[in-house]
Amino acid sequence: MSIFFYTIFLWLYNTGIRIVSPWNPKARLWLNGRKDILEKINSLGLQKSDGAIWMHCASLGEFEQGRPVIERIRKLYPANKIILTFFSPSGYEIRKDYKGADFIFYLPMDSKKNAKIFIEAVKPSLVIWVKYDYWFHYLHELKKRDIPTLLISASFRSGQPFFEWYGRLHRYMLDCFTHLFVQTEDSKKLLASIGFSGNVSIGGDTRFDRVIEIASSFSPIPLIENFCDNKKVIVAGSTWEEDEEQLDHYANMHPDIRFIIAPHEIDEPRLKEIENLFHESIRFSVLEKKMMDDSRPLTENSKGVLSTANRQPSTPNVLIIDNIGMLSRLYKYATIAYVGGGFGDDGVHNVLEAAVYRKPVVFGPVIEKYFEAMDLVESGGGIVIDSALEAEAVFDRLFNNTEEYNYSSEAAGDYVFGKKGATEIVVRYIQENRLLTS
Repeated sequence: MSIFFYTIFLWLYNTGIRIVSPWNPKARLWLNGRKDILEKINSLGLQKSDGAIWMHCASLGEFEQGRPVIERIRKLYPANKIILTFFSPSGYEIRKDYKGADFIFYLPMDSKKNAKIFIEAVKPSLVIWVKYDYWFHYLHELKKRDIPTLLISASFRSGQPFFEWYGRLHRYMLDCFTHLFVQTEDSKKLLASIGFSGNVSIGGDTRFDRVIEIASSFSPIPLIENFCDNKKVIVAGSTWEEDEEQLDHYANMHPDIRFIIAPHEIDEPRLKEIENLFHESIRFSVLEKKMMDDSRPLTENSKGVLSTANRQPSTPNVLIIDNIGMLSRLYKYATIAYVGGGFGDDGVHNVLEAAVYRKPVVFGPVIEKYFEAMDLVESGGGIVIDSALEAEAVFDRLFNNTEEYNYSSEAAGDYVFGKKGATEIVVRYIQENRLLTS
């Protein structure tokens, strides 16, 4: 790709966002969040002496990946200002009040002018880019100003533009980084094949450190404990409709088993889709309200009526989570964890959040982009299913075969805890190279 085609891409992207924003909530947030953004950043009055550390994350998942690093840096360098930027609303809107950063913004749209204004206003002493989300003008401006810029928890695959004949611009963007911390030996070898070796090291994946930290600071959720009621529990996280269609028959036919469904998206149409699939369901918000009023029996769905017409009152066995931010703790309550995304084109979501609690992790077949999911399967802690029938067979087997269940549980936990330490590798590099020492 040339800079000419890159500029056209940026124009088309920005134009497309504006066209769909009137009826697309995410596009509207993306657009509104960037109104007068540069003026707001300029008004901060940051000075070079503030030693600003700028971390950029594409979305929420990348933030969770970078969070252990930024929090470790905060402890070591408490006087330095921390600026956090997001590209997508799904990251910014959820973490805009995060206390670990001094300032949190949407990243202004990439352009030569915006990049120059932003970097002059922030005056970063160190920049940390999490995993990906490469923007030419920002990276070029950082390189031109000789500002230390690290790429952490990066993962590369053959077929990406960096390794193709048309990937000259992408290769240049990689060259803008002072150092690249990759997750695996395969990624390191791929980069070496295009001339990147001296500034590349295997740093692992900071998500392992993050999920271990979350698990170690677990705090109970009494309402969830009451719902589970010491029964067998399947927690299905980050699900899409394709995932729920693998689970609904089993849930409907096993009222004695508790299901907790935490969908990837929680808009009203999606929640209603899930309610239609799972006959005896209740939303978390409704259950929470009911628990505050002991006089109302737990026999109604989210609309305040019986979950199915003419059905006799019964206790819901499916809890639909209609909020964001609870999933990483929900897996603690699972007997078996199911992670969604594996039946969609983009692939499975974060399997580590579940595996860290030493639970067998089940997911769909689209995992080839995610080394941790493939490694988890190889370790014995992850199980791939291709259909609803296979899912039901796996659930029955794990529930009834104690030896297999225990083996899979321990394998999942051992895999996660065996991969910790990526945060310290990055922080040690910063310290040894005195990147934040005047």
